[in-house]
Amino acid sequence: MNELLELVRKNGRETSENLAKMLGISEEEVMNQLEALEADGIIRAYQAVVNEEKLDHSLVTTVIEVKVTPESEGGFDRIAQRISRYAEVESLFLMSGTFDLLVFIKGRTMHEAAQFVSEKLATMAGVTSTATHFMMKTYKLNGIEMQSGEDDERLQISP
Repeated sequence: MNELLELVRKNGRETSENLAKMLGISEEEVMNQLEALEADGIIRAYQAVVNEEKLDHSLVTTVIEVKVTPESEGGFDRIAQRISRYAEVESLFLMSGTFDLLVFIKGRTMHEAAQFVSEKLATMAGVTSTATHFMMKTYKLNGIEMQSGEDDERLQISP
């Protein structure tokens, strides 16, 4: 993978000056490479990894397995595009295995998530079944551990 891209993935707030020093290239070259990555659609956004459990208003993250009937023209893409247009949808993936699409949504309550599934997703043409899972606790997200500062649980060895 592109070294610059890997550094930005780990810390999207790193300055171009620091990135240039780490890579041994000029700051102007870093800026040009970043602009090219953005223009090519490789870098889509810069986001913070948020520990929702630390917020007073934490959201319920719901993972939904979806089986669909692919359309004759467009296969899975057209139905995936329709699903992705819902504001509730955070992420959407085409999967191999026993289901076709994996949908991540966030809502204020489990009821709100269930309502999205029953009123919007399950009633959509082409959706044949869904299985809904509620995320109970996040231990690691996008390579970042959420439980920082906890005691080391390794067994101590003494003579």
